[in-house]
Amino acid sequence: MTQPMKLLAEGAKELGINLSAGQLEQFELYYRELTEWNQRANLTSITGYEEAQVRHFLDSLTVCLPYRGVTEGLAEVRRVVDVGSGAGFPGLPLKLAFPDQELHLIESVGKKTAFLDHLCGVLGLEKVAIHTGRAEALAREPDLRDSFDLALVRGVARLSLLLEYALPFCRVGGKTVALKHGGLETELAEAEIALSELRGRNAGLFPVSLPGLTDNRVVVAFEKVAPTPERYPRRVGIPAKRPL
Repeated sequence: MTQPMKLLAEGAKELGINLSAGQLEQFELYYRELTEWNQRANLTSITGYEEAQVRHFLDSLTVCLPYRGVTEGLAEVRRVVDVGSGAGFPGLPLKLAFPDQELHLIESVGKKTAFLDHLCGVLGLEKVAIHTGRAEALAREPDLRDSFDLALVRGVARLSLLLEYALPFCRVGGKTVALKHGGLETELAEAEIALSELRGRNAGLFPVSLPGLTDNRVVVAFEKVAPTPERYPRRVGIPAKRPL
């Protein structure tokens, strides 16, 4: 019998993550639930078994690249927030790989958070909170603001916008990690203003070199160096209209 999630298991090992048989079974169940719900909720255009292993699950695990010696590096990452989680990427794959982490999933679309709630129940996950709402509003809640070791963003928006959404959630010394594609020189230059305003600094760019992920993907990390000023993030909708 073919090993479930073979491509994921092999790729994760290259990242320094050894997934157990039980963890791979959880990813298998994740895939089945995703494809079933996708028929009515339009969660993703990537539904092929091999493609989902690589472009959803393995791609999500590349958020570990800024942490040298993945297991040891992530030992201090106890509280994680995934901003704009969609169908759970990249936060839930990270949670499956590192189940001791406390994970908060932020998504504004109700049908997507309904899927996330269902999925977490099916997978039997603990220490997961799901928030239906906009990041600009949720980042002002006292138990969420300035409190996470790691904030994750996976999206096509420019870095200056992603930073205003995500960096306010981080504690001082915490990181915002973004999954992007290469050719970011202009975006990174533009993001310097946002970093100055939001009290962050560039913590490195990490090329992704894994089988099946050869389309110039990169992971970009930013570190929070001081508390975010009270005026950020701005009101809902303003960051997208007027990026920093």
